[in-house]
Amino acid sequence: MGRVTERRRVVRIRNGVAGTRADTLVAEEPLEIRLNGKPLAITMRTPGDDFALAVGFLASEGVVASASDVQAVTYCEGATEDGTNTYNVVNVQLAAGVPVPDITLERNVYTTSSCGLCGKASLDAVRTATRYPGLADDPVRIPARLLGELPERLRAEQKVFDRTGGLHGAGLFSAEGELLDAREDVGRHNAVDKIIGRALQAGLLPLAGSVLLVSSRASFELAQKAVMAGIPVLAAVSAPSSLAVDLARESGLTLVGFLRGGDMNIYAGEERIVLPG
Repeated sequence: MGRVTERRRVVRIRNGVAGTRADTLVAEEPLEIRLNGKPLAITMRTPGDDFALAVGFLASEGVVASASDVQAVTYCEGATEDGTNTYNVVNVQLAAGVPVPDITLERNVYTTSSCGLCGKASLDAVRTATRYPGLADDPVRIPARLLGELPERLRAEQKVFDRTGGLHGAGLFSAEGELLDAREDVGRHNAVDKIIGRALQAGLLPLAGSVLLVSSRASFELAQKAVMAGIPVLAAVSAPSSLAVDLARESGLTLVGFLRGGDMNIYAGEERIVLPG
C-alpha cells in the first residue's frame, strides 16, 4: 500500500546558496471506488482511511445512510494484469435490499485532488436529496469566540502537513469545541469524506450538533457533503463560493468563511453563532 509521504531529491536554494537534499512530499495516488463490483468513481487521494473515504463518498452521494447499508468494503485483488494488489481499488458491496443507483456516463464521477466532482452532467445531477431533512431545525449554537479557536486546534492535529506542507485538513468538532475527529488528504473533499465515512462506520450519522471545519475554501461540494451528513455548521478558513452560500441558505446550513482568529464572515445561518458583546 502506498505511504502517506514519499521522499524525493530536490535542489534547494537558500540565501543564494544551492545544495541537494531529500524532501518529504505528500503521496498522491488514484483510488478507484467500485459499487457492487462496478466502477463508480476515481479520486486522487492520499493513501489511508480508504474504506472510510469510499463509504463517506457514497454517503455524500446519497447511496448509503448508515453502516447497515454496507455489507462489506474490500480491496480488489488482482487489480493489475499480473495480479498484483495495488491497494488502489476498493469495492463497496451494498447490503441486500439497498437500491443501487443507475451508474451511467453522466453519473460516473472523476475527482481530482483540487476540484472535486467534475464529471456530473448538470447542477441537477449534483444536487442530491439528503436523508436528514431536519437540518434547519438543529438548535446548536456556538460562540463566535470559540469558533475562532478551532482552526488552531485543527492545525495542531495536522501532523503530516507539518512534514510536507501539502495537505488539506478537515476537523469535526462538538459545539463545545471538542475535537471529535480530524483527517488529512491531498484533496479537501477526500478529507471530509474520510470524516463522514468514519462517522457512518461508527453509527454516528447524522452528525447533529457538530461543526465541520476545513482548511480550505468552502465549495458547493463541501457544503453539500455537510448537508448530506446532517452537519449544521460548516466553517472554512478561506472563501465560500456563491453556490455554496445558496445551498447553505436553502438547506439551513450555517456557513462561515474567512475564519481566522476572531475574524470571520457568516454567510448563512447566523442565528447559530453567538456574537460577541
